[in-house]
Parts: sequence; C-alpha cells; structure tokens
Amino acid sequence: MAIRSLFGNLRRKCRQNPPFCQLLLEEKRLWRSFSSNAFNSDLVEDSPSTPPDDLKSRIFRLRFPKRSATAAMRKWVGEGNKVTLSELRQISKELKKSLRYKHALEISEWMVTHLESELLDSDYAVRIDLMTKVFGVDAAERYFEELPLNVKTGETYTALLHSYAGAKLTERAEKFFERIKESNLTFGALTYNEMMTLYMSVGQLDKISSVVEELKRQKVPPDLFTYNLWISACAATLDIDGLRRILDEMSHDSNSNDGWVTYAKLTDIYVTTGHLVNSESNSLVEADKRITQREQITYDFLIILYTGLRNKQRIDEIWKSLRMTSQKMTSRNYICILSSYLILGQLKEAEEVLGEWKQSTATDFDISTCNRLLDAFTKAELTDATKSLCVLIEKNCPMDESK
Repeated sequence: MAIRSLFGNLRRKCRQNPPFCQLLLEEKRLWRSFSSNAFNSDLVEDSPSTPPDDLKSRIFRLRFPKRSATAAMRKWVGEGNKVTLSELRQISKELKKSLRYKHALEISEWMVTHLESELLDSDYAVRIDLMTKVFGVDAAERYFEELPLNVKTGETYTALLHSYAGAKLTERAEKFFERIKESNLTFGALTYNEMMTLYMSVGQLDKISSVVEELKRQKVPPDLFTYNLWISACAATLDIDGLRRILDEMSHDSNSNDGWVTYAKLTDIYVTTGHLVNSESNSLVEADKRITQREQITYDFLIILYTGLRNKQRIDEIWKSLRMTSQKMTSRNYICILSSYLILGQLKEAEEVLGEWKQSTATDFDISTCNRLLDAFTKAELTDATKSLCVLIEKNCPMDESK
C-alpha cells in the first residue's frame, strides 16, 4: 500500500511537472525488474527437485489411456536418446502390473516395429495377452494366425490358449488344444494347466483326467500346480481313491521337492479325518507360508488339507479370505467348504454355506449336485456327514426344486 501511495504522488507531480514524467517511468521499470527477479529467485530456491527425465517417467506421467505412449517414445528417440529392448520389457511389465494395458501394448508394438530381429518368443506371447486385454480374444486370435510360422511356438500357442481359458470359451479352447496336440512343438505343464483351469472354472471336472492322461502320454513333467488342480478336482467329487493315487504319485515324483513331500504326507484327507498326527499340523502351516506365488496352492486344496487336520479355525479363515477376493465363486468352492464343515460336524456353518450358495448370483444352485455329494458321502461311509447333509437337504431344499 505504501508503494502504491508513493506512485500516486509521483503521478500527480508528473502532471504538474512534465519533465518529471521520464523519471517516473524509469522508476516503474526498475521496480518491475526488481520484483520479477526476486519472484523468480524465490521460485528457484523453494521449488522441489526436478523430477527424473527418462523414458519410463515420461510414459508413466501420461496417466490417461488416450495419451500416446508411442508419441512419447518417438519424441524420446528424436531427442537423440537410445531405447533398449530390456528397458522396454521392464516398462511394459510394470505397466501391466498397474493395469495400463493400452500403453503396454503400444510398447509391444514399438518393439515389433523397431526391434523385431531381437524379439523372443515370450515377447510375442506377451503381445497376445495384451491384445486380449485391450481388444478382446478375437483380435488376439487374428494376430496369432497372422504370425509367421517360426513365431508360432509353444509360448504363443499357450498364450492364445490362456486367452480362450480366461474368457471361458470352452469349445474354442478344446479345438485349439487339438491343434496343439497335433503340432510337433514342445509344450510344458503350463499348457495343460490352462485346460485344467478352464475345466475347473466351468465345472467340467470329469474332463480333467483326460488332460492329465495326455500330459503323461506326452511325457511332460507335471508341476505342483498340475497336481493341485488334479487334487482339487478329485476333492470336489470326493474321489477318495483318486486322491490317494495322486498323493502317492507326488511322493514318488523325481521332480518333487520338500514342499511336495509335505503335502504328500497329509494323505487320506477326507476318509481318515482326525487320524493325522498332531506333529504334522505345523508342517502344513509352514509349507503354506513358504509356497511361492507361481506355485500358490488353491483355496480348495488348503481347505481339504485343514479338514484332514480338523483345524476349523484355519478353515474359517481360508473361507473368509476366499470370499474377499475378486475370484468368482463356483459350485466347486461351495461343495468343498460345505463337505468340510459336514465332515467336521459343523452343521450350523454348513447350513449357512448352503444358504449362501442358494442365494449366490455367481453360480447356479443345483440340488442334483447336493444329491451327488450325498451319494459320495454314503459311498465313502462318512455316516455322520451323510446324516447331516440329509437334514440340510430336507430343511433347505424342497423336493420340487430337484425336478
């Protein structure tokens, strides 16, 4: 305010004394220059450190999918910077983790356009997965069919099979799996796991054994996830003999490790409930902690194992955790937890599960499934569980619902 008053007085003096006007203008220019310099100086001193300027930072600053990662890479190279394949792979990987599939796909396109001679089979497989996420399965399928013959490898075949399985396109997956079997390519357990996972997700458990047979016929070593899916399928139908055969096979598998042996020792899961020695309970807990993400044991398998140990508290925790995930609940999940509670004599919890299953919008409740479960209990001579399930069916499932 004092400065404004000063300049007001100067203007009045200027009108009274014109030669004094030049002095006023000079004073104003000096003041503006001083103020501007002081403001800029404060900005420099108080501003935070300059953010890193590399390709990854530029792409991650794009934020919105409509922004072009391709344009960012083109500008980066135009400024004289180099782009390496390993760097692009890492950026693409981190973008996928952040669910920024469109930008990750643009990086993949850049790799194919500018660095095609250096690409690996896995790069094309990642591209198929990204195309599925951005444009859908049909686009990924067209891309695969247009690939050169030398690029149609085990990895790219498996990537497209994964797309079919993820979309639960059973018929297309089965037809494509026949192509895989007829090819002269080498495939690992992952390819067969994709088909087993698909059959588990759509409830076609009877087809899983045929996939396992094909895996063995091709002399492909199963991994822990293969065994896990196979065991879960047997457990869902209470195929006790099948469970024992699988666990016995695991214990004699030359590729097995200490973790596998731990699970193999926990045999007779449903039939011999309560007969496992107490000393083994801690082994299961420790194995649960040690399991890697790649070999992550499914919820159903863990529920089965803890049923054998009669550890209801742990079963409650696993069931609660399963319902909190984004995983879509299936009939298999409900059958597994329902049978576990019945075997442990937890009728109240079993009735709650049955009620939740009936009200679920994620999967159709089918009384015939309960009847098949009842037959399995009877065959396995689980008398108490059979009686309890009969009570639940009579109480919650009127006879006309089964027609």
